[in-house]
Amino acid sequence: MKKKKILLIILLVCLILILPGAVYYKIQLYKLAYINTYFHLLDEDYITKNQNKIDILKYDLSFDLYPEKKMFIAKAILTGEVKDTSIQSIDLNFYDNFKINRITLDDNLTGYDNEGTRLSIPFNPSMGAKFKIEVQYEGTPKKTGLDGFVFGNRNGQSLIYNLSEPNYASSWFPCNDIPFDKTLLDISITNDSSAVSVSNGVLVDVTNNGSRRTYHWRTMYPISSYLIAVYSADYKKFSDQYISLNRKDTMKVEYYVLPDKLEDAKKDFSDQVKAIGFFSRTFGEYPFIKEKYGIAEFLWYPGAMEHQTITGVSSNMIDGKKFYEDTYVHELAHQWWGDAVSPKIWKDIWLNEGFASYSEALYYESLTGKRALHSTMMSKYSKKFAGTLSDPGSFLFTRTVYDKGAWVLHMLRWEVGDTSFFNILRTYYDTFKYSNATTKDFQDVCEKVSGKNLDKFFEQWIKGEGEIELQYQTAIENSENGYIIKIELQQVQDEYEVYNFPLLIKLAFADSSENSYRYDITSKDTLVEISVNKYPNNIELDPDNWLLATINLKEE
Repeated sequence: MKKKKILLIILLVCLILILPGAVYYKIQLYKLAYINTYFHLLDEDYITKNQNKIDILKYDLSFDLYPEKKMFIAKAILTGEVKDTSIQSIDLNFYDNFKINRITLDDNLTGYDNEGTRLSIPFNPSMGAKFKIEVQYEGTPKKTGLDGFVFGNRNGQSLIYNLSEPNYASSWFPCNDIPFDKTLLDISITNDSSAVSVSNGVLVDVTNNGSRRTYHWRTMYPISSYLIAVYSADYKKFSDQYISLNRKDTMKVEYYVLPDKLEDAKKDFSDQVKAIGFFSRTFGEYPFIKEKYGIAEFLWYPGAMEHQTITGVSSNMIDGKKFYEDTYVHELAHQWWGDAVSPKIWKDIWLNEGFASYSEALYYESLTGKRALHSTMMSKYSKKFAGTLSDPGSFLFTRTVYDKGAWVLHMLRWEVGDTSFFNILRTYYDTFKYSNATTKDFQDVCEKVSGKNLDKFFEQWIKGEGEIELQYQTAIENSENGYIIKIELQQVQDEYEVYNFPLLIKLAFADSSENSYRYDITSKDTLVEISVNKYPNNIELDPDNWLLATINLKEE
């Protein structure tokens, strides 16, 4: 009986240690299940050439929600400009399942074609470069992508929300669904008077009309279409505040959850202000300081989504035990990496997810030191990351993007040193804040700040597959002044011929002293010789786990 109790305790401890990571990776597998079937990036016709020749300046969206019918009546006003007046049509992305009641171009009724996911409106160059398109429509959005626009229900309570990443905003409003076409936004959400409706930015006003209530939100910062959010439910709200680094701005931090989650949420989200402060000191001030940061409960199980200024967190991840704090931290970090600095193309998704994943490690390092940094990174380690970061293809949300992406930043830090690394992050953020960047843009910043040519680093870790697989053997010889330690290194990986990397070798001695030596490895076979005046008790390679590597002593 005693043995059974001991085994049960061991099992519970294992579950506590393993489950958060297991749930986290289940999120990624859940995403992948949809990507292979529905991913628009595999459809070369989703974005037309004409869409790259227009610039949407603002979306003005209105949604009248009817949860019992699972439909809405909507109006979208798009103001923009044509960058190439030779085009014959303004092309947008918009699903063809809605009933379109009216479309106007510059306040005049216009013809249009709406088929599949494309809405095309004839354009005459004589009209001038500026345009205003108004679309009035109604219907039930198709479930698509990771979740789409959802009329959900939990315990008999309506909860409406959306998840549009990477390019499914067109499943609920007409848009130029390209991440680099950032716009301003006004959005009005009408529902039953009991419902609280939440979106990006700041709340402009709330108006009542009989049994209906409208919440009007506005964002003053540029936003990508996939980050536009709607949440509407009988939420309970509580709040905190964040004071900016210069002490000049006091920003609201707001939380919206269903009543039964209120007390748990107060515990789970209690450290968000502290995390905002840490990321602000580390990367640069919170990017949307004139608006807010918030979290709203939604039903996507199990997961979270970094909508700009208002993250969605699954009901299942609000438990009152801070069990999913790494996810809350990850999504908060996206406000810098993904929302303020967004990718120009979806192939560079690691600039979102790898950065947010490494931000988790940085946050835990700030709390308890280097051991937390390295233990967090080891929890993200995999011997075999599939595919490359430069071309994830249909594998857009796998461990490669999240965790290898984080390891690339970890190794970059080791490559250039802490001072240069954190200067790189701050410079990258300052340079591309409120706009978009590519991997090449990031590399250019890295090289400018560090003063190093990093072509090899980015080529092997972004374009290359696999990891370092290093075998070594040691020999110790007597010398006139003590000993010569010879370490023969051999790279034996299959996926990539020769990695270049800085390797730390630590020697420990009988008197408890230690010496560390750093060597730049640039060949498949390398002989390292170290002269010491004491006999080493232990030889350790990469003792602090800075490298994405498997290192094994070669068997004789």
